[in-house]
Parts: sequence; C-alpha cells; structure tokens
Amino acid sequence: MVLSSINPSTGETLKIYKEWTVKKIHEQMKKSIHAFDLWKNLEYCERAKILKNVSRILRKNKQTYARLITTEMGKPIIQAQTEIEKCIWVCEYYAEHGEKFLENEYIHTSENTSYVRCSPLGVILAVMPWNFPFWQVFRGAAPILMAGNGIVLKHSSNVPQCALAIEEIFRNAGSPSHTFQTLLIKSKAVRGLLKDNRVAAVTVTGSDTTGRCIASLAGAYLKKVVLELGGSDPFIVLDDVDIEYTVEQAVKARMINTGQSCIAAKRFIILQKVFQEFTDSFSEKVHKLSIGDPLEKSTEIGPLARKDILQRIDAQVKVSVQKGAKVIVGGTQVQNKSGYYYFPTVLSNVRSGMPVYSEETFGPVAALIKVRNEQEAIKKANDTAYGLGSSIWTRNITKGEGLTKQIQAGSVFVNEIVQSDPRLPFGGIKNSGLGRELSWYGIKEFVNIQTIYIKKHS
Repeated sequence: MVLSSINPSTGETLKIYKEWTVKKIHEQMKKSIHAFDLWKNLEYCERAKILKNVSRILRKNKQTYARLITTEMGKPIIQAQTEIEKCIWVCEYYAEHGEKFLENEYIHTSENTSYVRCSPLGVILAVMPWNFPFWQVFRGAAPILMAGNGIVLKHSSNVPQCALAIEEIFRNAGSPSHTFQTLLIKSKAVRGLLKDNRVAAVTVTGSDTTGRCIASLAGAYLKKVVLELGGSDPFIVLDDVDIEYTVEQAVKARMINTGQSCIAAKRFIILQKVFQEFTDSFSEKVHKLSIGDPLEKSTEIGPLARKDILQRIDAQVKVSVQKGAKVIVGGTQVQNKSGYYYFPTVLSNVRSGMPVYSEETFGPVAALIKVRNEQEAIKKANDTAYGLGSSIWTRNITKGEGLTKQIQAGSVFVNEIVQSDPRLPFGGIKNSGLGRELSWYGIKEFVNIQTIYIKKHS
C-alpha cells in the first residue's frame, strides 16, 4: 500500500510513499517514548526556545511551505502564505504564555502545602486533515509540546509531503529526535496505535464520521480524546445590515480555501426584507470570482483537494436541486480544466431535508435561506446536527450580542467572519466535537491535573 501526493489542479502524481508496516510503527513508537522522556524533563524556557526556533524556520521558508501546501492540496497561494503566518503566530503565542498557563496553582488548606500541578500525559496521537495541512497540525502541536508531551502525527493520506516537512521543521528547530514524529500510515493503523499503551491520548480534526470511529476506539482503551469535527455554520443576516459590507464578508466566509473549511459559513439565513438585495449582490460577486491555477496570486478559487470531494459536492448540489433548490450561480463541475474544479455556486429556495441544508458541504457552495423574522432565523441556525461556529450580522450591536445567547455553537461572532485565534478557545458542540483547542483551555486538555498535598511535621 502507498500514500500518494497528487496535485489537484492537474491530477499529476507528485510523489509516492510506501506505507509503514506494523513492525516499523512499533520501532518508531519506541523512539517517540525515548524522546518524550527527554522532552518532558526540559524546563519551560527550553521548550519555548524550540517553539521560537520553529517560528523562525517557518518565517524564513514561508514561500516554500506555502507553495508545498498549494501544490499538494490546491489552496490558493495567498491563502497558503496566510496559513504559514498563522502557524508562526501560534508557536510564538505558546512560547510566550505556555509556562504561565501551566504554573502551579497553590490552594490554602490549613497550614499544609497543597497545590495543583499540570504534568505532561505522554505521547499524543494527532489525527489531522488535509484542508489546512500546516495550521491544523501546529495549532495542536504548539500547546501539546509546550506542555511537555510528545506527538506522533497521522496526517491525511493525500498530504504526505506536508506531514514530512512539519516533522523536519521540529527536528531542525532543535527538539530531541522523534519528539514530533510523522507516521506514514493510513486510517486502518489508528486502531493499533490507540490500543498501544505508549499512546496516552488522541486529538482529532476531521469529519464527524471519523470522530465517532476514533472516539469509540479511544473509549474502548480509556484514552483521553479531543475532537474538532465538521460544521454547517449559519451566517445570519438581520434586516438592518450594511448590505455591501456584509456581502463582501459573506463571500470571504464561504469561499475561503475553495469552501473547504469546517468553520466556513455554509448556510446563509437572511431576513426576507433584505433577502433579494443580499442575494443579487452576493450572487454577482460569487460569479466574478477568479477560478484558476492556485499558484497564481490572482486566483480566488482553486481546485478541490481530491476527486472524491469534487464528486461529493456535485452530488449534494444535484440532489438538492432535485428536491427544489434553485441554482442562481454555478452548480456544475468545470469542464475545460484538468484537475478537480467546481464552479462557485449559489443555491436559493433551500429547505430542510436537502443535502446543502442538512449536511456539511465541503466545497464552494452557498445555501441561501429566507426567513421572516429573528426568531425563525435562530430556529433555522440551530436546526443542524452541528455546532461549531456561527455569525450574526447587524448594525445593532446590543441586539446581536443578545442573540448570541440563543445560538448552539462553540463560537458566535457578531459582524465578523468566524475564525480561530490562538488567544481564544476553539471547538464545538453536538456533532462538531468535544473539548477545546487553543488559548488557556487548549493547553490544559492534554495534561495530568495533579493534586500535590504535603503535610508538615507536627
């Protein structure tokens, strides 16, 4: 069995890697445990120094890594550069704040000494997706490593070059060899890793189907798990918005990474008073988006990352149209290009029961939903199995903040596109997962919160 790196804009096979055997995995896990024994005993300042070295390597080679992302999974090059910049940010953030987040918490218990200490758990298995092949890894790796844990990475099978490049970055930054280790394996090997006592816990970013499977295995082997899964984020447009600004942000919110983002806006829930004006402006701007070679700086819409993803989004649109959705823009595959291209698409008359309403749509497809009032907008927003991100758009900040209390999601943004930020916790509820990444909350997910009690001699 092999792992293939394929350029989605051309269909060309770039590199092929042989999948590791069970024996190879076992040998590498031994090395990971040895590295963890070294890494956990380093002072926080020494770990911080390594993370700062990582950020310097990323900054120095930003163009190289961005180009690798683009050629391996199709992200437009400007967005790929932004992804690397965000990785730099998260490394610097935890290098600066990690020790403070994990400092001992002293608790008064009569005249005795008692405190809570955060100790590393061990080697953490990271199961990561292809859509942000550097950022998804680094946003987990920075806090996990700063806390003193080791990492073994099972990256998505279509981005092996990115996975190996990340391992090389940590090695070149001066971390003990195999502190961060990429495993060239496919999904079937995850069960064996979770069964292995040398794996202390697992963090997963992916679909809810993947999350359910890995969570069940983690439960069977009593391993801590954090899940960041899919989303069907609502973008709620009230009737007092600045249409021009809101539409501009709506296009960005849906079409970032060619629509392949868990926190991309997917369902646009619009009050009827402004529905037609929003629809006309939004559709016009989506129609004008530039489709092409993702290595060209002018390209706004690149290829989808794999052929099966292209086929799935096409099927979701076709079934939705059969059920009554109306195509305003796009709605078909791009036929005059090699690679996995799909026209940016806007669908109206979207209702419950259609795939674009009920399922996660991972591609450049926007579903427009008309509602009569704010109460119906909230009801539609929460009418989903997911609960990752959401946004509310209004000139009335007080009203917008009040409505956030009624939204069932891990994050609610008012007049801003949903995005992850190292300073803020990130994660979802319902089928969007459990646990949190980033901020103070994220670094506490993979530590042993250990009570220390020392009785003084009488």
